[in-house]
This record gives sequence, structure tokens and C-alpha cells, in this order.
Amino acid sequence: MQISTRMNPAGKDPAHQLADHLFRHEAGRIVSILTGIYGARRLQLAEDVVQEAMIRAMKSWPVGGIPENPGAWLLRAAKNLAIDQLRREKNFLDKEAAIITEIESSRTDESTDASDSGFADDPLRLMFVCCHPALPPEAQIAIALKTLCGFSPAEIARAFLISEAAVAKRLTRARQRIQTEGIPFSIPEGPELPGRLESVLKILYLLFNEGHKASHGEEIIRAELCDEAIRLGLLLAAHPAGNQPVTHALLALMFLTASRFPGRLDDEGSLLRLEEQDRSRWNAVKIRAGLRHFSLSGRGDQLSEYHFQAGIAACHSLAADDASTDWPRILMFYDQLEARHSSPVVTLNRAVAMAKVHGATAAIEELENSPDRDRLAAHHLYHAVLGDLFGQAGNPSAAASHFRQALDLAETKPERSHLSKRLEEFLNRAI
Repeated sequence: MQISTRMNPAGKDPAHQLADHLFRHEAGRIVSILTGIYGARRLQLAEDVVQEAMIRAMKSWPVGGIPENPGAWLLRAAKNLAIDQLRREKNFLDKEAAIITEIESSRTDESTDASDSGFADDPLRLMFVCCHPALPPEAQIAIALKTLCGFSPAEIARAFLISEAAVAKRLTRARQRIQTEGIPFSIPEGPELPGRLESVLKILYLLFNEGHKASHGEEIIRAELCDEAIRLGLLLAAHPAGNQPVTHALLALMFLTASRFPGRLDDEGSLLRLEEQDRSRWNAVKIRAGLRHFSLSGRGDQLSEYHFQAGIAACHSLAADDASTDWPRILMFYDQLEARHSSPVVTLNRAVAMAKVHGATAAIEELENSPDRDRLAAHHLYHAVLGDLFGQAGNPSAAASHFRQALDLAETKPERSHLSKRLEEFLNRAI
């Protein structure tokens, strides 16, 4: 049985609303606590008993009332279910006494909160388990969303537009690999840490990017994915193992980018270009948080791609409007990114910055003469950028042609709506 965390709260009693909230915000922490007790190879057991505890909460709380400490109630219920499960497993009989002693010695009374400081590192340990290099990248993000964020397989499937069966296979294989590889429930140390930290940060970056710009579907922004990426990033930065300049650089990028979400869409749900956005709608609290982390990211002698992207985001956040944006500095950051971490998105965004600094014609020549032109042409953004550049250069016919190609390739509803309006605009100009 899957518990939905997307149900409309209208008409629901407070107990069910609280249960939904706790499943999203507490399930990952309780799973990590139980995994800390049993080890990573018992991850499936931890997930199962937490879900069963939530089912029991949704049945009993509406009748008996909400407990004084709901998180502690769930933690105790999950631990009791785990003990029952282990008692039924014959191969655990010889270890039963030791396991029960260990469980009972950990804080299990009703005053214990799942966020107790004694368990503070457990979610972070579980994060490193989920991002172990023995797991394929697609399995890493699936298991991280399931165990750390409380996402159901159905939600993961919707977020990445794959089948629920495919998600279930990824989760099963990931759990099997964790068990067969004997992946330890620990935070790596010494020379192993940088590589593992890089994997964790990459997963958070991919998670945030999918929320920032969904690859498919009706919505272009999936704020819940971005929120989870930021939450896990803050958890990582709070620990000495993750309190590194590169972590703060990624947090700066995520906060500054998320601050612009309120201004990205118009009242009809269509995308707005940066110069069209009402900057007074940008989230000032997130901008301040982003700039604070950007400052912390400078406490080192190594620069990552997250540093350059955060620098670009900071330039936009500090500008009162598009005209006062420090485009030469942004172009410099993109030059650095292009040299170190080239990608189609970097190339296209660099062309936009080049047009601001050197004019649209120079940017068009750069894109059309790019050695990666064939690869770029498969992306709708390539044609959208060229359409905009040709429009700036005074060639509405060429602009319309590229916007038509972009429209054919775009897959999200907000993007298609935006591109349709741009196509109509330049078709009218070309008449």
C-alpha cells in the first residue's frame, strides 16, 4: 500500500493532514535512524516498518487523537515493528537479544524526537550510502528520493517521466547492491571523502535541476524537488565532512536560482524571459541565503562548476534590472565554465551573454560555427536562442523559422506556450 503525499488537504481531518506532513518530512530521518541501528543492508526493512507505522498512524490518530510528540510515536512504532519482524526471521534468532538490547538502549520513550541530536548524523550517513559509486547514477537518485525525501515510486516516476515499474526495478536493484556490496552505514573519511562528496553533490544538483526545469510534463517548475535538494544540501553543509567550499557553492546556486521562481511564470503559466520578470517578486530571503553561502564558498583555493554557476546567479540577483546586469562578468564566468565543464546548456547561455556584450550577430556566428552544432541542434533551446538572436539582429523570418523548430522539439506545456507566442510575434513581424 502506498501512502499518497499529494492528496488535497481540503476536507481531511487534522490527523490525516499531520500524517501526510510527517511522511514527507520525517520518514527519511526515521529510516536513517533505523538503518543506523540495523546497518545499510537492512534498508528495505527500515523503509517497510516506517511505512507500516505511518499506516497505523493514519488509522489510529483520527480515533484516539494525535500524540503529544508525533515524531517520537512514529519512531517507537517503527522500532517495535522492526523487532517483531526480526523475531520472525530464523537466521536472526541467535542475534535477537543483542539487537533488542541495542534498540532498547537507544532513546525509545515517548519524549524522544526523530530529530534528536543523538541521531543527527544518520540522514547524512544514509545520503552517502545512497550515493555510493557501486550504485548506477539512476539508481542513486531513485533510492535517495525514496529513502531521504519520502517520495513514493509513483512520485519518482512522475518526476522523471518513467514508468513506476522502472522505478521499482531501480529501487530493488539498488537495495540488492547495497546488501551484496556490504556498503557501510558511515561517512567516508580520508582520501575516499572527496570522490564520494562529489557524487552526493552531483545527485543534489541533478535533483534540483529536474525541479528547476522539468524535462517533460505539464509543469516547468517542480518546487518540491528543489526544496528537497536544498534541505539535503543544508544537512550536508552542517557536518564537518560536507562543510566544504564546493558544498556552499552548490547551495548558493540553488538558493539564488530558487529565489527567482515566483517571477518565472506569468498569470497564464507561460514562461517569462529574465528581462520580462518582475524582480520585486523574487524571494529576498533566499537571495540573502544564497549570497551568504556564496561568500562561504570562497574559503578555499579550488573552484568548481558550482562556483561559476553561483557567480552567474549572484550577478542576476544583485542587479536591479536587466540593463544594469554585469554582463561582461557573466560572460567571463561562462568562458570559465565552457573551458572546464562544457555542455549544450553552457554553450547556449554563453551565447546569450555574448549577445549582451558583443551583439547578436557575434553570438549567432559563434553558435553557427560551433563544432558541436549538430549536437546542439537536437535541443529546442538551441533554436529558441537562435530565434531570439535573429530577432535582435533584425531578421524576423529567420527568427520565426527557429522558433518553429524549437516548438516542434519542446516537450513541456509552459515552454510550448512561450514558444508559440514568440513564433506568432515574429511571423507578424515578417509580414
